[in-house]
Amino acid sequence: MAITNNVGSLKIHITNNNFFPVQGASVFVSPTGIPDVVSEELVTDENGIVIDEELPAPDVAYSLEPGDNQPYSEYNVLVNAPGYNERFVSGVQIFPGENGIQNIELTPEDGSPDSPTVLDAHTLWAEYPPKIAEDIIKPVNPSGGIVLSRVVVPETIVVHDGAPTDPTAKDYYVPYKDYIKNVACNEIYSTWPDAAIRANVLAIQSFTLNRVYTEWYRGKGYDFTITSNTAFDQKWVYNATIFENISQVVDEMFASYLSKPNVTQPLFTQYCDGRRVSCPGWMTQWGSKSLADDGLTAIQILRYYYGDNLYINTSETISGIPSSYPGYDLTIGSSGDKVFQLQRQLARIALNYPAIGSIAVDGVYGQHTADAVKNFQQIFNLPATGVTDYKTWYKISQIYVGVTKIAENV
Repeated sequence: MAITNNVGSLKIHITNNNFFPVQGASVFVSPTGIPDVVSEELVTDENGIVIDEELPAPDVAYSLEPGDNQPYSEYNVLVNAPGYNERFVSGVQIFPGENGIQNIELTPEDGSPDSPTVLDAHTLWAEYPPKIAEDIIKPVNPSGGIVLSRVVVPETIVVHDGAPTDPTAKDYYVPYKDYIKNVACNEIYSTWPDAAIRANVLAIQSFTLNRVYTEWYRGKGYDFTITSNTAFDQKWVYNATIFENISQVVDEMFASYLSKPNVTQPLFTQYCDGRRVSCPGWMTQWGSKSLADDGLTAIQILRYYYGDNLYINTSETISGIPSSYPGYDLTIGSSGDKVFQLQRQLARIALNYPAIGSIAVDGVYGQHTADAVKNFQQIFNLPATGVTDYKTWYKISQIYVGVTKIAENV
């Protein structure tokens, strides 16, 4: 979708708590500072989606250099649907020229009313506690011990929404890729060069997988994987706005992390903004953006900060996935067991999302399968090619696991 400068787009995806899209929901969008100026009523389609294409946003220059002007505009989203509680989300961020994605889950109105959700400000705009330094490589036998023999991409991250010692903070069970997308959208700006986005996503993933691999918090007696407190970990915001370009980068490289020779664990790649907070020896977010402007690639940016012997590694083990990527794209003319598995998963997802279309589960990738894949890609924010590449395969697997697990619990 082409968006002009100083205007952003917001795709709002409404589902219920059984992962079914809510068709016919009424959606109203208004600037947070001018709540009386409300958009016309938007009504969700059969996929539970509406798109507001022309939301005013600040000049893109504000997000390309640190300064005193807020680089994004903020909006309220109000959702009403028959049979469901009203949902109100405030602080939705819109950047110029960018496609935002706001996922909203509705609960049945026979339950407790939903409290308003107010999203935190971006870490590069507001002030948050600076990261407390830790070793980039953890001791081999820390308290609690390393319990994994290899690096595993987990199905779920348990996020403690506060400081580790805060017993009142809520724990959220978040799919791994969704966690990475959330953090990336709260730690960097989607308007930055692709190389800067990729460098920061790799650092975020390596940081996270180090926490997973070392069982850092569980080894200290806690029942969570990571916190949302910036003094200890990375900024995660419940129900945060996700940006399409960052989402697609994560879908493409979610199993990657950073390594050094003869070190099994992912590097604990700490970073800071480089403006409000200085952190010698770590990557700085604004510095990574400047290096990308100078033409450096993602790995060159990371080696600039973490050393020339740094390399990108990939986990071969992804938890909760029914079947791994075949190692090549599936397209018209493909056939065999992997096509059969793909079709079976798409057919199950189509029970929740009928717009995907009917799929013959016959192991042959024909035009109908390509059309179904293309429809899936359009719904779930992937390039709509009709080809099942790496990121599409794993996105289908993620959604399939989500809908089947919910169905088992109903």
